[in-house]
Amino acid sequence: MILLTGVTGKTGGETAKQLLQKGARLRALVRDPAKAADLQAAGVELVVGDVADADTVRRALQGAEKAFLTLPNGQRQLEQEKQFTDLAVAAGVKHLVKMSSMEAVPHAETPIPRAHWAVEEYIRASGLAWTMVKPNFFMQNLLASAAGIKSNRRFSLPMGNGTTGMADVRDIGAVCAEVLTGTGHAGQSYAITGPEVLTFQEVADRFSAVLGEKVEYLPLPMEQFRERMTGILEPWHLNAVCELFREIAATGLPHTTETFRTLIGREPRSVTRFIQDHVALFK
Repeated sequence: MILLTGVTGKTGGETAKQLLQKGARLRALVRDPAKAADLQAAGVELVVGDVADADTVRRALQGAEKAFLTLPNGQRQLEQEKQFTDLAVAAGVKHLVKMSSMEAVPHAETPIPRAHWAVEEYIRASGLAWTMVKPNFFMQNLLASAAGIKSNRRFSLPMGNGTTGMADVRDIGAVCAEVLTGTGHAGQSYAITGPEVLTFQEVADRFSAVLGEKVEYLPLPMEQFRERMTGILEPWHLNAVCELFREIAATGLPHTTETFRTLIGREPRSVTRFIQDHVALFK
């Protein structure tokens, strides 16, 4: 039995889908069962409750041999992921897989990567067998710009001229499913990227090539981004996201890895492939 968190989110949902294709026995901890109805219909056992509630987590972990931990970034993430780790140890879980971030490194300066790194260290010291999956920027984040690209052929992000080797969530889910069902992954940290490092202007060029019309990337001043997202993200989360995006704009994530090719045996999806697969949303 594998216990999953985050199945109503991007990576958790894709991981659950690909694990089902592998025939894995799955249980998911969810707050809103309606959002996981499709997974339940496909055979995923649901435990309804909040991951912050220790009794709910204990109930979800009963009989689980492996657990997949991916929680939304937030002010209590560090506290909740540490508690989950302690409860996994107490429940006799044999392998804990954590969704982290490529930016989570010992010298991380912004709140979200710092929290991820602190949890990684806590898990490593817990005595559990562990694997860290550390993806780059998600291609699926571009879907938030679909309306602007469709209506006026432009999108704006506060990334300046920063670079990223962005990865498709479908590929990240494939790695997570392999780690949770395969062998030889304990004690490994897997940095996951797409096949190429791009500026967001180069991403706009990929859109132009696929759509057959010029698409522009307009760097968004951070103050305007903050104003746009006020009321959508709570203050701590908004501040943390602004700091993270400011770091990407300043230094970027200027490299790719061979991890996906090594683990899965094929090329990761490119931005061009991502746009082609979702072209109806952009054109």
